[in-house]
Amino acid sequence: MLVLGLAYKANVEDDRESPSYVLMNLLKARGAKVFYFDPHVPIIRQTREHPQWAGTKSVKWNRKTISSFDAVLISTAHDAVNFQQLAGWSPLIVDTRNVMAKFKAAPGKIWKA
Repeated sequence: MLVLGLAYKANVEDDRESPSYVLMNLLKARGAKVFYFDPHVPIIRQTREHPQWAGTKSVKWNRKTISSFDAVLISTAHDAVNFQQLAGWSPLIVDTRNVMAKFKAAPGKIWKA
């Protein structure tokens, strides 16, 4: 599972109090292998709230990497992310930011959350 966006809001590098950590923890607790992509947060810094994620690096943005995940959960909609590429590369997208509404994808591929 790939969580897209770690920063607490779009287009910033501040990940303090980000809801993405809650989502990542919930997914991991249910057995998912969790990774993230964030162009503004290349590596997770040590924090008291989420020490288990410290040192984790953002995955690379390319077709091979993104298409290798069963699903992508959009948590933060950064302008620097090419969502048209995401629509073509990912087999399943859970969109919590309604950013995919303007992109075409196969039926059943994008789920609004």
